[in-house]
Amino acid sequence: MRILLTGAAGGVGARLRKLLPAIYPDLVLSDLRRPDDLSASETFVTADLADLDQVKKAVAGIDGIIHLGGFSVEGPWETILNANIIGTYNLFEAARLAGVKRVVFASSNHAMGFHPRGETIGTEAIIRPDTRYGVSKAFGEALGAFYAFKHDIGVLSIRIGNVGEEPLDERRLAIWLKTEDLVSLIRIGLERAGLIYEVVYGMSDNKRAWWDNARALELGYRPTGRSEDYAAGILAAQQPKNDPVGDFFQGGPFCTDEFAGDLSKIKQA
Repeated sequence: MRILLTGAAGGVGARLRKLLPAIYPDLVLSDLRRPDDLSASETFVTADLADLDQVKKAVAGIDGIIHLGGFSVEGPWETILNANIIGTYNLFEAARLAGVKRVVFASSNHAMGFHPRGETIGTEAIIRPDTRYGVSKAFGEALGAFYAFKHDIGVLSIRIGNVGEEPLDERRLAIWLKTEDLVSLIRIGLERAGLIYEVVYGMSDNKRAWWDNARALELGYRPTGRSEDYAAGILAAQQPKNDPVGDFFQGGPFCTDEFAGDLSKIKQA
């Protein structure tokens, strides 16, 4: 399979560049800018996701796409609109025109960020984005479902928690995703026979998880990372903070930013 990785210059993209070539030797990288450490053995195509013609060139001859590209944190509406909404539409539309058969969409836990930490949610839970960024990821999931059922592209949306070599704080004990586990989820999206459209949570084997990832397990996912192995050290080093909104909701500080709601009313609902 010839695989396109968008967002290759970002943090998660950089981690995947180290692991994916052994699985997909014919890997094409793309981003708005070239990675500073690009090697001679890597194939790179510059593309602005907001420009459909550029995206078409990047997608030409591709069998499957891992779509990480876009603006990866909260930002002004115009930034989110162009990078994550228009850009994601262009990616799926270019994939359709090029006959691409699989797309793995990097969604985010922030599509669900306004769910309380005290409840465990599955993939059937109501979308509750915590930011304009989260809204764009909810849009991407909906768009993926549309292209899957309307245009026969197998799509896996991964609601990624936090990718890294280890969890960094108490919140991330619940949402940590080891890079190798992300690769396992990506392989399900690109390789599982009969895939139409699925949503899974991008997390490792996290004892403190807020998410029910049963569907991922049914699809063959077997995470190897265990966040609880790091819990004692993280909790001992945790510094006190005063963030009643972020501490209540799964989205953490993404929920706190610009929050003007009534937390007491939400808690009683």
